[in-house]
Amino acid sequence: MERLRQHIEHITSLTNEEFEYIQTHFTKKRVLKNQYLLHEGDDVKNEFVVLSGLYKVFFLDEQGREYIIQFAKENWWMSDYQAFFQEKKATVFIECIEAGEVLVSTLETREKLSAELHKMEHFYRVKLTNGYVALQERIKLLLSSTPQERYEAFVKLYPDLLQGIPKKLIAEYLGVSRETLSRLYSR
Repeated sequence: MERLRQHIEHITSLTNEEFEYIQTHFTKKRVLKNQYLLHEGDDVKNEFVVLSGLYKVFFLDEQGREYIIQFAKENWWMSDYQAFFQEKKATVFIECIEAGEVLVSTLETREKLSAELHKMEHFYRVKLTNGYVALQERIKLLLSSTPQERYEAFVKLYPDLLQGIPKKLIAEYLGVSRETLSRLYSR
């Protein structure tokens, strides 16, 4: 739980009493490689904070083709946020690529902590804002950049993942074929 405290205190300071209260609202979960935290069609009750490991958030089109929305590593948050906030069914999957641990919390927890502790309301707002900005940047890259520019942005955002995950997954994230990624990778 100390990593959670450091993560929160990167944005706002906490007293020991505040953190003791906050940590009671999170549950630690071990996740195995290839284990799913969320399936399309599930009720979305949780959001996850990555303590360790690597995860992918993705969806499948009607032909079964996979589209990776996000990779999540340490201190990243993940869920199907549309479904989480609107209390709808999941439209994405979350799969563990590299075994690790996550902290699990609920919308009720988020709302309760935000109402009771202004510091947590501020923390959640900053995290949500940063996530929105990152998503907007990802959409802009996908819509208006070349495969080379998307690859360079990926290398900048995830420098430690180039050797750690299959090239097939990187290609899916970038929206390019495996062959195109090989050409980009060799440059």
